[in-house]
Amino acid sequence: MTQRAKNQSWTLDIAIALGGFDALHPEAKATMEQLGHDHTDFDKVFAQVKSGAMLPKAWASVAAQAEERAEHYERQGFPTTAMDLYIRAAVMWGRAQYSYFKDDPRKLAFREQCNSCVAAISRLGNNKVQRVELDFEGKKIYALLHLPAGDIQNAPAVILGPGMDMIKEDYIYIAQRYYTSQGIVALSIEGPGQGETVSNGLKVDLSNYERAVSRYVDFLSDLPQVDPQRIGFFGCSMSGYWGMRAAAHDPRLGAITGFMGVYGEFDTIFNRAQPSFKANYMYMSGYSDESKFDSELGNHMNLWDLAPKIKCPVFMGIGEFDELTRLEEALALYELVEAPKEMRVYENEFHPLGGVAAEMFRFGAEWTIRALNGEYVKGRDERFYVHRDGRVTEGTAEPVWWLGARPEEITSRMNILK
Repeated sequence: MTQRAKNQSWTLDIAIALGGFDALHPEAKATMEQLGHDHTDFDKVFAQVKSGAMLPKAWASVAAQAEERAEHYERQGFPTTAMDLYIRAAVMWGRAQYSYFKDDPRKLAFREQCNSCVAAISRLGNNKVQRVELDFEGKKIYALLHLPAGDIQNAPAVILGPGMDMIKEDYIYIAQRYYTSQGIVALSIEGPGQGETVSNGLKVDLSNYERAVSRYVDFLSDLPQVDPQRIGFFGCSMSGYWGMRAAAHDPRLGAITGFMGVYGEFDTIFNRAQPSFKANYMYMSGYSDESKFDSELGNHMNLWDLAPKIKCPVFMGIGEFDELTRLEEALALYELVEAPKEMRVYENEFHPLGGVAAEMFRFGAEWTIRALNGEYVKGRDERFYVHRDGRVTEGTAEPVWWLGARPEEITSRMNILK
């Protein structure tokens, strides 16, 4: 736990009591619904929450309600209805376990409930959702394989990377709606420091996440359903960052699509944003000493040197007022990408991109597949500023209200690094 997290916990409690989930992530409910949550569940949870300490109880209580209802429908012979409820229960058990930034028996108990829901989803769905455990550097990494219906071969595959506060189960609904329904294999993963992987002892360091992604690429490449020449990566939040690291590390990745990635220096997310982000990442990486975390890891996590090494097509999407990455730094990073690339900045959006959630996930899937199919070639550079009112300014991703006055730090950083 960071000193700032200890000192400021009371302010977060007041914010939650007054603003509910929006106090944590403005307009995030639409994004969370895309991840399999139901808005009625959200309302039930936050009707019970007046402080951060109440979150795990509320998530677990409502998760148990959804799971009990799922079991009822399964007994009654309504498998699809039961599966929908098991998905809702799984993602809520995931939120409950996330609330503990330390190894805790309750965290493991909530994880076991989540696994039980996934087993039911697999059972009721003809094994089209399969649990994956892989050996990795003396530990295990965990994923869910999502297969399209029918007997497919040589299909494109997309690795779905979760953010810092997400788990592999958060992509079950996404995988079904935007990938497997289109004949695309999806693999929702947990890398070092995340979910079940960290609960079983594998912490994240500066470079092992991209090596874990390579291990997942190995796994997909060996499947008869997958074309090993068409494997891409879709990432949200921290996986927008990890995906770029993976693409710089492994040339087998044919596309990287990232939304709301941490694209700049980590001072913003670790020292200016909600203190829970840094507290969680310290747990994920195994640090208890904040000064050592800063000097040994946090200060070395930027992508400035790695971006030019990426060879596959790159998409970067970010909210204009993302509270975890300054837009100026994201734009500067984009300039350093030499591969085929595209960037979209979404007006007045915060980190969750809640105002464009459904659009984001659908477009991200479609963009990734077009990239894997070879549609984006060397020299491509497309930039868009997506207005809140539906208009799109083409040719620039910089906010219109800047009036063409590009902040000096964008060009100065480029000059330093090039």
